[in-house]
Amino acid sequence: MSILRILVSAALVAATSLRAESPAEEKVTQAIKSPDLSIVHLWAPWCSNCQAELKNGGWLKMVKDNPQVKFYFVSVWNDGGDGKSMLSKFQIADQPNVTILADPGPRRGDSKIKQFAGMPLSWIPTTWIYKGGDLRYALNYGEVRFDVLRQFIEDSKSEWSHKGEPKLTE
Repeated sequence: MSILRILVSAALVAATSLRAESPAEEKVTQAIKSPDLSIVHLWAPWCSNCQAELKNGGWLKMVKDNPQVKFYFVSVWNDGGDGKSMLSKFQIADQPNVTILADPGPRRGDSKIKQFAGMPLSWIPTTWIYKGGDLRYALNYGEVRFDVLRQFIEDSKSEWSHKGEPKLTE
C-alpha cells in the first residue's frame, strides 16, 4: 500500500510541475528557430517601465529601422490581454515585421508564469534576441537602452565565428 501512495504522490508532483505551453509560447518557440533575427519582447501595458520604452519612441524607431528583423511583442502577466491598443497608440501594432501575442496567464500570485519559451521570467520588460534558434542576447531586467539594443542587433547579424584566426598560445 505504501508503494501505491508513493507512486500516486510522484505522479501528482510530476503533473503539477509540468506546464503546457500557451499558444503564444508555441508561436514564439517556433519563430525563434528561424534563421532570421528575432526579437522577443515580454511586456505588459500596465507596467511603467514598459510604458516608458514606448513613450520615448525607441521601439517604433527600432522596428522601422530593422525591417528584416521579426519583432514579437508578448504581453505577459496581463490576464490574457495582448496590449494591442497601447501598441497601436505608438504606431507599432501595424508594422509588417511585428507580431503581437498574449500569454493567457494571470498577473499576480503563485500561478503567474515564471518562464517563457524555456527561459526564466522574473521581471518585465524583458527582451531576448535570437538568430537561428540560438539566444544571442538576453536583457532580463528593466528598460532597454535602445543604443545597446541596436548594437546587439548588429552584432547578432554576424556568424560569430573565429575560424581562421590565430590561436593564443598557452
